[in-house]
Amino acid sequence: MSAITLVNLHKRFDDFTAVRNTDLVVGDGRFVVLLGPSGCGKTTTLRMIAGLELPTSGQILIDGEDVTALRARQRDIAFVFQMFALYPHMTVRNNIAFPLKNEHVPRREITARVDAAAHMLRIEDILDRKTGGLSGGDRQRVALGRAIVRQPKAFLMDEPLGTLDADFRELMCLELRKLHDQLNATTVYVTHDQSEAMAMADDIVVMNQGEVLQAGAPHEIYHFPATVFVGNFIGSPPMNFLPVDGPVAAGTTQVQVHGAGIAVPHCNAAAERLLLGIRPEHVVIDEQGALRGKVIADEFLGSHQVLMIETAAGVVRARVGKEVRLAAGAPVGLSFRKERVLLYDAMSGRRLPAAVLVDAETGDVHG
Repeated sequence: MSAITLVNLHKRFDDFTAVRNTDLVVGDGRFVVLLGPSGCGKTTTLRMIAGLELPTSGQILIDGEDVTALRARQRDIAFVFQMFALYPHMTVRNNIAFPLKNEHVPRREITARVDAAAHMLRIEDILDRKTGGLSGGDRQRVALGRAIVRQPKAFLMDEPLGTLDADFRELMCLELRKLHDQLNATTVYVTHDQSEAMAMADDIVVMNQGEVLQAGAPHEIYHFPATVFVGNFIGSPPMNFLPVDGPVAAGTTQVQVHGAGIAVPHCNAAAERLLLGIRPEHVVIDEQGALRGKVIADEFLGSHQVLMIETAAGVVRARVGKEVRLAAGAPVGLSFRKERVLLYDAMSGRRLPAAVLVDAETGDVHG
């Protein structure tokens, strides 16, 4: 398998910029998910890696080789489409074997590769059935089998689970990740579903309006979102963002939110307008809390609940234990776990650097 490198990749369609000045490295054997809303540029990026779209400018390297101007068939990649793109009049065996026949691979080797892929995907029992009558899950496995037998340098997948129902999609997430580990494959996977991304990815690349906003491990993306957009897009419920009173000087350890003093990690930058970001699970119901509000809604989720609390600074979501009992209209005080508070420039939407931010799960230090 191979590393994929994008250098200053740019794509325009007439007056519309689909992908702008993207730099990205997909490590050898990594499962990387391009994540973002519809129209963010993730599928266009994938199609440029595949050779199905040519970039307006920039470079694409696979295993160190510049493939920017090469046709798709010259790049030694396998592409799995959302709609499977199978031949309904052919059997499963012939669908899987089709790309090998086009490459004039010897018949004995074709049979061996197809049998090996079918065993890996647990579809030996349907090899002689036509694909037109198969379930969505079986057709997905056939499409994956057709990609696997090629033994490509990289697998590219464009929302391959998008047509499946929720329960089966969750199962297929686990199957795809297991398959990736078995093959030690380099995989680039496109989705707009953060649950898929969190379940499968080694690295997540969050995109919006043609730009890469943040790339990193799932826990890093979740706990230290680089922008307000990432904090809103990742997480259910999303991160809370509250306006900070007045400008903040570098070195501050406390900010005011509608007059309430909130302790924050040592901040290394100054800003005129700030937003305080805090995940709902790091909001504490605290009788002595400086920020006051009242409960306006309660979403019970079995193992926990999410309270919607109206404050003078805006609505705050707090994730609390299922045992908490607070009726609508109940007054509450709120405090925030200091080490989990993040500050964002309200103008650019980007996170301000702090002296030390330690990931409690990994021990990694972030600035």
